[in-house]
Amino acid sequence: MSDVGAGILGFVGMSALAGVLVTAAVTPALAVTGMAANNSISMFENLPGYLDIGELSEKTDIYAYAPDGSPYHLASFFDENREEVAWEAISQYVKDAAVAGEDPRFYEHGGIDIQGTLRAALNEYVIGGATQGGSSITQQYVKNVLINNGVREATTEEEKEAAYEAATETSPDRKLKEMRYAIALEKEFTKDEILKGYLNIAAFGGRVYGIESAAKYYFGGKHASELALPEAASLIAIVNNPEKFRLDYPESETNGVNSVNEKGEPTPYAANKERRDYILDQMLKEKKITQEEHDAAVATPVTPAITEPSTGCQSAGGSAYFCDYVTWIILNQFDDPDTEKDEGRELLQQRGLQIFTTLDLELQGAAEAAIAENVPTTDPRFDVGSVAVTVEPGTGRILAMAQNKKFSSDPEVTATSAEYTSVNYSTDFNYGGSSGLQPGSTYKVFTLAEWLNEGHSLTEKFNGSRRAFTSFTDSCTGNWTGSYNPRNDDGRIANNAVDATAWSVNTSFMAMAQQLDLCKIKQTAQAFGIHRADNAELQMNPSDVLGTQEIAPVTMAAAFAGVANKGNTCTPIAIDKILDADGVEIPPPASTCTQSVPENVAAGMAYAMQRTFASGGTATASNTGTGVPHIGKTGTTDGAKDTWMIGASTKAATAVWVGNVVGDANLRDMSFDSGAAATARHRIWPRIMQVADNKYGGDAFPEPDATSFRQVMVAVPQVAGLSLDAAKQAIEAAGFAFEDGGQQDSNLPAGTVSGTDPTGEAGRGSTIRVFTSNGSMTAVPDVVGQNADQADAALRAAGFKVQRQNENTADPTQAGVVIAQNPAGGGFAKPGDTITITIGKLAGPTPGAGG
Repeated sequence: MSDVGAGILGFVGMSALAGVLVTAAVTPALAVTGMAANNSISMFENLPGYLDIGELSEKTDIYAYAPDGSPYHLASFFDENREEVAWEAISQYVKDAAVAGEDPRFYEHGGIDIQGTLRAALNEYVIGGATQGGSSITQQYVKNVLINNGVREATTEEEKEAAYEAATETSPDRKLKEMRYAIALEKEFTKDEILKGYLNIAAFGGRVYGIESAAKYYFGGKHASELALPEAASLIAIVNNPEKFRLDYPESETNGVNSVNEKGEPTPYAANKERRDYILDQMLKEKKITQEEHDAAVATPVTPAITEPSTGCQSAGGSAYFCDYVTWIILNQFDDPDTEKDEGRELLQQRGLQIFTTLDLELQGAAEAAIAENVPTTDPRFDVGSVAVTVEPGTGRILAMAQNKKFSSDPEVTATSAEYTSVNYSTDFNYGGSSGLQPGSTYKVFTLAEWLNEGHSLTEKFNGSRRAFTSFTDSCTGNWTGSYNPRNDDGRIANNAVDATAWSVNTSFMAMAQQLDLCKIKQTAQAFGIHRADNAELQMNPSDVLGTQEIAPVTMAAAFAGVANKGNTCTPIAIDKILDADGVEIPPPASTCTQSVPENVAAGMAYAMQRTFASGGTATASNTGTGVPHIGKTGTTDGAKDTWMIGASTKAATAVWVGNVVGDANLRDMSFDSGAAATARHRIWPRIMQVADNKYGGDAFPEPDATSFRQVMVAVPQVAGLSLDAAKQAIEAAGFAFEDGGQQDSNLPAGTVSGTDPTGEAGRGSTIRVFTSNGSMTAVPDVVGQNADQADAALRAAGFKVQRQNENTADPTQAGVVIAQNPAGGGFAKPGDTITITIGKLAGPTPGAGG
C-alpha cells in the first residue's frame, strides 16, 4: 500500500474514532447504533480513561531565620524550576493569552477541539506535512501529566528518556489515548482547574516550568500575577515551542537581541515577538483585550530581564557549607536503601520542600567575619584551612558553620584555585567529603571524664613528670606494652587533674590514662558522640589520649556542648522544620540526647575546664570579657599542624580549627596579616562567643561535690630489699610519684632499697622517697644475760667498742651479769660504734640496819 493510501486510512480511522469520542464527550448516554459505531464505541471504551495526576516536580527552598524571625532564603534545588501557584495568583492576561493562542474554544468543547484535531490529522496523515498542533489545552495538559508521571516513576536516565518518548511519540494510538484521557479529565475537573494545572505544568524552556517560575526568570523576578499584557503573551508564546521561543539566548540569530523579522527588519527576539503578536491578535479577535491594549502591546519590544534562580548552595554565600550539610542530611537520611529510587535526591530536587534550618544568621555572620579577618582563603606557603562551628547545648541545633574557603560543587571551578572547594571541613565524610581532623589536646577532656568516672578526684596527686610510659590497660583489644614518651609544650608539670587541664600537660594526662582503661576512655568519648569522620572504627592507642583520631569539628562542638549541658549530649541537627509542597509537615531528623556521664562528673569536668581561662591557663587569650562563664580546652597537634580552641557557655558551644588542609606546615613558624598563625584561633573564638554571650547569655556551671576534691589514701608498697628500678616500678604502678632519696645506713646489701618515706599509707599520687642501703650496718649481738666478760668479748668480736656501767641489784643471780644493752640486741649499728652494757652489782647491807 502506498504512503498516501496509508495516510488516508489513518485519517479516516482518526476521523471515525474522533467522532465517537466527541459523541461520548458531549452525549455519553446516547445510544449509538450500527456495526461501525458499535465497534468504534467498543474500541473507545477499552482505552484507559482514568488519569492519575502525579505530583509536579517543584523546587525546594532552604531557609534560615533572620533576627526579626522572618525566613531568609539561602538556596533552591530543582530538576525543574517550578513553583505551583493558585488560580488567583495568575494574571488574567496570562489566562486569556493561553486560551486565545492555544485553544480558543477551550470553554466550549468537552476536552477535544474536533476542528483542530481533524485539521492536524489531515495535514499529518494525508498531506504529509509536519506535525501540526491540534491539541486542546486539556490534551496538552494530559500529555504533560503523562510526561511528568513517567519521568517521576523512572529510576534511570534511560527509563526517563523512554518515558518521555512514550508520552510524546507521534502516533494515532498515543493521540487517541490522550483524547480519551482529556474527555475523562473534563468530567472530573472544572475548566478553570484544568487551565490552572496546564499553566503550572507547562514547559517554558530549559529547566523553567510553570508560569510563576517563568515570570520570575524571564521578567526580573515578577510574580505571575504582576505580568503586563505583552509579557504574558511572550510567555505563552514560549509554550508553543519552548526551545524556539525561549528568551534566554540573546545571541540567537533568529530569536536574540540582534535578530531580524521576516521582513528583514532588526527586531529583538523576533521569533518570540512574531508568536507573541499572533497571540495578541487572537486575544483581540476573542475580545479579551481592546484595540488600544492590542496596539500598545504589539508596539512594545520584547525585553526580557533574565533573573537566574538561586540553584545550589553557592547562592548561600558564607552559609554555603552549612547549606551543603543540610542537603546531605536530606540525601542520606531520607533515602530508602530497599528501593532503587534515590528518594533523598527526589525529595530535594522535585518535591518542593520548604526547609527551615537551625542557622542563627547573627552568629553565622560573626563566624564568617572572624574567619575572614584572621585567616586567608589561600596562602602561597601551604593549604590553609579554618572552620568555626557553634552548637546549642541541650538541643544539638547547629547555630553557625563557617569556613575560610568559597563553596563550589563544580569541578571545573574548584580546579582553578585553592580558594574554592566543595569539601566541608566541619562535617563527616558522608556529609561533606572531609575525612576529619586531629583534635589534639582538646581530646584530653575524655580522659578527664573517665578519670572522674572511675572515682578519682580533681585534686588527687599523681606523677605528671615526663618519662617513657611502657604499659597501659586496654580491655577492648588487649593491654598495650611498648614505649611512649611524649614531650610537653612547656616546662610545667602538673600533678593533679585541675592543673593538668588548665596547662594542658601531656605527660600528666598520660599518667592519668595509665591508671585507667584505654577501652573505657574510648567508650566515654563515644558516649559524648565522638566517632571518626571517615566512618572507620574509633581507635584508642596511648597516643590517642592526646587526640590523634580524625574527628569532625561539628562532632567536637557537640561533645563540648554535652559537657556544658551537665553531661547530657545531643546529636547535632541542622533542620528545625520541613514542609512539603502542600504545606504538610515532614518530621526532620531529630536530635538524640544521651546522659554521657553523671552530672557530678560533668560538674568536675567543667570545674577543671573553666581553669583554662584563668591566669596561666592555655585559653586566657580567648576570654570574651562578657562575664559569661565558659569552659574550654585548647589543642595543638604535633608540629603545630592543627590548632584548636573549643569552648562553651551553657547556651552555646563553639569549635574553631585553623590548620593544614593537607601538608605539615608548622603554624608556629608563620604569621597572617592578622597576627601569629598559631594564635588565630584565639582571635576567632572570642569574636563568635561574644555575640553568643550577648544574645543568649549563660549560667554558672554547677559546682562539683566534695567527693571531687577528696584525697585518696592508698598503701605504700613494701619495697625494702628490692633493686631501685624494681622499687620505682612498684611505686609508680601504685599511682605514686617516685623520688630517689639517696643512700642511708642499713644492714641490707649495698644498693638495695632500704626503706621509704612515708611508709604505711599516703595520698594517691603523693611523692614517695625511696632510700638505698650503703651496706654499712651490722647486727648487734644480743648479750643480755651473759656474764660481763663473755658479753664484752662477743661485742668486740662483732667489731664494736664496749663501755661498761654498773647498776645495783638485790638479786644475787644478776650479779656480774649483763642486765641491759644499748643499742639493743637484734638492732643494727656501724662497726666501731660503742655498745653500752649494764652489769648487775649486788648491793651491800644498808648502814645502820639491824635489830
